[in-house]
Parts: sequence; structure tokens; C-alpha cells
Amino acid sequence: QVQLVESGGGLVQAGDSLRLSCAASGRTFSNYCMGWFRQAPGKEREFVAAISYGGGSTSYAESVKGRFTISRDNAKNTVYLQMNRLKPEDTAVYYCGAATRWAAARGWNGYDYWGQGTQVTVSS
Repeated sequence: QVQLVESGGGLVQAGDSLRLSCAASGRTFSNYCMGWFRQAPGKEREFVAAISYGGGSTSYAESVKGRFTISRDNAKNTVYLQMNRLKPEDTAVYYCGAATRWAAARGWNGYDYWGQGTQVTVSS
């Protein structure tokens, strides 16, 4: 089992920045690629970003490319999502997930474990 706990969400204004963290415990963190997804009210959960086991590869949704940066610290068992130039359409609950296969990291059903989510609200 892997337990994931997200933090860092909040209410910000358009153009502001936030950094989300996801702390993992349980099995060996570096055995998993990690991803961030988000879900707005009435919408499906959508891919935001993913990072490979050692951090050498990353992948982003087009809507966040150039504004968001995913990173990980395997010594601290933590994955981060730095979000800059936030927009109202970024408002959602953000979830981190752990997956064993990098090839499936852009799809929510490729993930084995999920955190409880953290709310991000961006006002205009």
C-alpha cells in the first residue's frame, strides 16, 4: 500500500502562484511514477502532469504547459506541483496519484493509489 497526502491548496487570485505537495508513505517511493490530476465540479478528472520514477521524464497537459512544473524529491518521498500564472479555469480539486507504469501515466485508470485531494480556487 502507498498512502498519499496532498497539501498546499488554497484561494488565490488570477496570476498568483501556488505549490502543491504530495507526501507518500508505505512502499518504495522511487518505484512509482507520480502524477497530478484535477477535477472541477461537474467535470471528469483530468490529467495535469506526471513525472517518471527518478524524475528524468515529465509530461504535461497542454492547458498547463509553460505554467506548471512537476518535480519530485525521492529522499523526501514527496512530489510537487508548482503552479504559476494561475487562471480561474484552474479551479479544481487536485489529486496526486502513484502509478507503476510510465506508459499509462497520462490516464487516471493507470494509477494504483490516490490521495484525498486539495482544493485550489482561483478568483478572477
